[in-house]
Amino acid sequence: MLFAADRDVSKLTVFFGASLALVVASAIGVLAGGIISQYISEKHLHYIAGIGFIGIGIWTLFKA
Repeated sequence: MLFAADRDVSKLTVFFGASLALVVASAIGVLAGGIISQYISEKHLHYIAGIGFIGIGIWTLFKA
């Protein structure tokens, strides 16, 4: 947002930079998920994700 607010920086450059960052972050997530799923079953991944979400919720409640 800082770059988009700057008058010297092209809005198109900011858009393409943000788009590229989203594509790269998604690619990393897909690759990591593919590798992890080879070693851990889908059932266990669901449990781990659930525990993670509960942990984030508890952490958020204590920090609020």
